[in-house]
Amino acid sequence: MTPDEYCQQKAAASGSSFYYSFLFLPPERRRAITALYAFCREVDDAVDEASEPQRAAVKLAWWRAEVANLFAGSPQHPVTKALLPFIEKYRISEDNLGEIIDGMEMDLTQTRYLDWPGLERYCYRVAGVVGVLAVGIFGYRDARTLEYAKALGTAFQLTNIIRDVGEDARKNRIYLPMEDLKAHDVPAADILQSRQTDAFGRLMRFEAARAKQHYAQAMQALPAADRRAQRPGLIMAAIYRALLDEIERDGFRVLTQRTSLTPLRKLFIAWKTWLAA
Repeated sequence: MTPDEYCQQKAAASGSSFYYSFLFLPPERRRAITALYAFCREVDDAVDEASEPQRAAVKLAWWRAEVANLFAGSPQHPVTKALLPFIEKYRISEDNLGEIIDGMEMDLTQTRYLDWPGLERYCYRVAGVVGVLAVGIFGYRDARTLEYAKALGTAFQLTNIIRDVGEDARKNRIYLPMEDLKAHDVPAADILQSRQTDAFGRLMRFEAARAKQHYAQAMQALPAADRRAQRPGLIMAAIYRALLDEIERDGFRVLTQRTSLTPLRKLFIAWKTWLAA
C-alpha cells in the first residue's frame, strides 16, 4: 500500500463530512488535503483510542518527533510520507502541525472549560489551524481568506461539540463553557447524567447561535476573488450547517443520541454547493 492509498483509506473510513469536499478537487490538491486530513485523524486517534492518558501522551510525543522528521526530509509514517511533497508548495509549516498536536494534547489534561476564550483557543488549535492549512492547499490570493478559515474552523468544531455533548459526557468531558452552564442554570451533573431539561435546551440554542455566528463571520470574511478556489470549504460549511439545523430540528437531543446525515445527503449537498459556488 502506498502512502497516498493509506491516507485515502484513512479518510474514507472515517465517514467524515470533510471527505465529501475532497471529491471535486484536482488530483494533486486532493492528495495533499487527504494527507493533511489523515494526519489530523492519526493524532486525534492517538488520544481517543488510548486506554490511558500516559499512553496517549507517549503517542503524541512520537508524532511530534515524526513532524520533526518530516521537516528534516526523512518521514517514517505513511501519512508524513504522503505530506512531504506538499510541504513547500502549499506552505504547510512545522509550527502549524505542532499546534494541531497541542490541541489534541489539551484533551489529556483538560475536561472542562471555564469560559469562551478558553474554548475558543482549543477550537483554533484543533480546527482553525487545520482551516488555515486547508485554504493554502485549495489556493487563495487574498490574506482575508485566512480569517475566513479560522472562523469556519471554529464553527465546525462548535458544531462537533454540540453534536457530541452526550458522547463526551460519557468520557467525563464537558466542552461547553462552565460560564454558559451557570448563565443558563444547567448543573454539570445534568449533562453528565443525561438529563434533558428545558434549561439544557436553552443552553444548546445559545451554543448553536454562537456556531451560526461563526459561520456568518466566515462567509463575510471570504473575498469574492477566492470563493471559487475555496469551494471545498464551502461544501464542508454547507454540510455542517445542515447537520446543525438537523440537530436543532430534533430538539437538541444530543445527550442520548448522535445526529448524522446520510452519505447520500452529504454527497447531494456537496454536488449542489460545488455547482453554486
